[in-house]
Amino acid sequence: MSDEALIQQAAAWIADADGLLITAGAGMGVDSGLPDFRGPEGFWRAYPALRHHGFSFEEMANPDGFVRHPRLAWGFYGHRLALYRATQPHEGFDVLRRWGASMGHGAFVFTSNVDGQFQRAGFAAERVAQCHGAIHAMQCIDACTNDIWPADAFEPVVDESRCELVNALPLCPHCGRLARPNILMFGDWNWIDTQSAQEERRLAAWLESVERLVVVELGAGRALPTVRRFSERHGPRVVRINPREHGIAPGVGVGIAGGAKDTLLRLDRALNG
Repeated sequence: MSDEALIQQAAAWIADADGLLITAGAGMGVDSGLPDFRGPEGFWRAYPALRHHGFSFEEMANPDGFVRHPRLAWGFYGHRLALYRATQPHEGFDVLRRWGASMGHGAFVFTSNVDGQFQRAGFAAERVAQCHGAIHAMQCIDACTNDIWPADAFEPVVDESRCELVNALPLCPHCGRLARPNILMFGDWNWIDTQSAQEERRLAAWLESVERLVVVELGAGRALPTVRRFSERHGPRVVRINPREHGIAPGVGVGIAGGAKDTLLRLDRALNG
């Protein structure tokens, strides 16, 4: 099938659908200017100070980092928190919101991203399932309770030359130990998943109500295939958008090679043409 035929097929599915399931990985944020941590070089490009320390993304995205190097770990996560707060979601988010608004059952988001960009773009929090948690919430490093709380009051000050937090470390209000983001990390036994589990229950109930589902998957790679597998379970009308890894079985959906924003705008033009 030609590229234009793929666009037309995807547009026909979207036009016919009564519910839009948006599934998104890290590639969704690249067009908003967010860094891509693909491979060690991509990570170190974004955080050159950590190249000096020799730390990989897997080592920083690990609860052990908060024990061994708390100011470095919070330098990394604090910088990301400030970056996500300051980032304006690209216009592709608006396209998706508009499509969902035109459907009887609206839209629901399933994402491995922790950046909160869908909520920032105007999606209701009740319609977003964050399978890896969110950087905008905190929990105790020891999970002394099952409480999580908003990170709103924490304003990180980071020395970017050293990737270290300069101001006071955030603490658990219950036990006084270090607080950490409520994000599922590598080798993470203490992640409190109550919020994520509640979001996924809401998503499951929504899926039961939809009769003509279309899935639009954006920027979800093979390295961590959680999002891709979730999309494929909800075929056969999956629209996979990815610049490099767009392959999908014909009985499950169509794959379109391209970035998230540009491809969403192309699809929108096809819908309105």
